[in-house]
Amino acid sequence: MKSLELFSGAGGLAKGLELSGFEHSAFVEFNKDACATLRRNFDADKVFEGDIREFDFSSLSDIDVVAGGPPCQPFSLGGKHGAFNDNRDMFPYAAQAIESLAPKAFVFENVKGLLRDTFSEYFRYIILRLTFPDAHTALKATWREHLASLQIINYDRYDGIKYRVKKTLVNAADYGIPQCRERVVIVGIRSDIDSAWEFPDATHSEERLLWDKFVTGSYWDTHKIARAHREVCPETLMPRLNDLRNTFGFSHPELKPWRTVRDVLKDVPDPRAKHGIPDHIFRDGARTYAGHTGSDMDAPAKTIKAGGHGVPGGENMIRFRDGSVRYFTVYEAKLIQTFPSEFAITGTWGEALRQIGNAVPVALGQQIGGALIQKIQTQVTKLNRVQRQNAQGICVHEKATSYRVRHPKRMPLVSTKRCSHATCPKTVKLTKNGFGG
Repeated sequence: MKSLELFSGAGGLAKGLELSGFEHSAFVEFNKDACATLRRNFDADKVFEGDIREFDFSSLSDIDVVAGGPPCQPFSLGGKHGAFNDNRDMFPYAAQAIESLAPKAFVFENVKGLLRDTFSEYFRYIILRLTFPDAHTALKATWREHLASLQIINYDRYDGIKYRVKKTLVNAADYGIPQCRERVVIVGIRSDIDSAWEFPDATHSEERLLWDKFVTGSYWDTHKIARAHREVCPETLMPRLNDLRNTFGFSHPELKPWRTVRDVLKDVPDPRAKHGIPDHIFRDGARTYAGHTGSDMDAPAKTIKAGGHGVPGGENMIRFRDGSVRYFTVYEAKLIQTFPSEFAITGTWGEALRQIGNAVPVALGQQIGGALIQKIQTQVTKLNRVQRQNAQGICVHEKATSYRVRHPKRMPLVSTKRCSHATCPKTVKLTKNGFGG
């Protein structure tokens, strides 16, 4: 299946989709350093370095999924909160890409701040704009005027391109990423794909990590940590721990434990030692200050951040059991974001951390991609079956409801066949690619 990556960044989501089975058709990215990273790790000829407004979508065909992370600074809690007043807001251009290509599905990731009450009206506009990507308004209409026209559209009666869109607030730690990273994931499935999207179920939990650390001690046993050096359960967590004991007794929480910084870096040598890892370079000067105490060695990392004014050092540090801190190396930050160890991030330490901090964790992208492929392939199988049965004059309609189908690609009709059941008013419209309605 083919994918187009918009606002590709370093390619975290792209790599995840690739590992799940997608083939990249193109990457669209503005930042020169991120483009250099993309060229190092993917097909360099497919990287478009420039403004999305200058990319020719007509040069692509048969795109199954459009994916990407529109710039998050307009909505970030650490940004300027400009939203639609920020010229970095690229969601309208993402919607234009959907209109041009009519993919079977799309997936966009953005910061949790997108859900803030301040942005609620504009977020509603984004969702409706993606739901009806070809529903236009007057040329000089404001987004609020466009929103008003979108809100009165009857979804069932609308015969243009339309998607069933769902948003999900996700913590990456719940999916095996060793990092507490909350992000909004927006997924749209084209209306003719008769398969509802549900975000994959969580695989990991904080409850299981607490259980393994403070009930059984198996976490410390695995890492061969002497009892004298083990973390003692904080008083603030004791009520929660008691609830877990009462709930599970001699059993344990079902999911796997959250992965910690120690879990992922246990075999990584100290950056000050001789190791031969090119992007594992010690950086001096780390210090803690109010609100920036680094990431606990025995918990998932705090969110690795890019920062609008440079990399915020306190957020990108590791804190050891003795209280000492140091900066994450590029190599370590890359592993925390679940990039493959051989994945090359170009640029200085600050630039590399910016790219890593802006990326979707690769393992999360892979799980999303796997779920999307399953949904789409299931539908293709159904459509092929329907096509064969229609060719034999067999009625496969479960409900006798009159409707109109307009294929997103607007392909010319080859034939029109009425259902053989006298009571069924449906008309099957077969196009050149065999997709019917």
